[in-house]
Amino acid sequence: MPEHKPKPVSALLIQEFLPVMKFQDLAESVGPADQPESCAVCLYEFEGGEEIRRLRNCRHIFHRNCLDRWMEHDQKTCPLCRTQFVPEEMKDEFNQRLWAASGVPDLHSEYSHDTVAFDGFLYGGGHY
Repeated sequence: MPEHKPKPVSALLIQEFLPVMKFQDLAESVGPADQPESCAVCLYEFEGGEEIRRLRNCRHIFHRNCLDRWMEHDQKTCPLCRTQFVPEEMKDEFNQRLWAASGVPDLHSEYSHDTVAFDGFLYGGGHY
């Protein structure tokens, strides 16, 4: 029996940060001119009841399962334009939540505020 690998904390937080919505709900809110026709990961067209995720920074849209699989491979950027999932203004809050979930006592304060922690690695312009 294959062993189920738990999702990293960063993937869980990103999935919380990128809520799931139905494509038809997006289509109703943005209008036909502003909606893509297909997912850039799988290249299949979007259909009304399908679950999607819309990235906050770049606004690109993907099937939920396509983007979730992308994130499970430790990807932290948009598959289409490579924009970071977490906007600059949210990195500090994101780091605090990751450190709190790790159980390590207040190590976050030792790093600069523009550093983002993902699965044990620190990214950003900070000094380590």
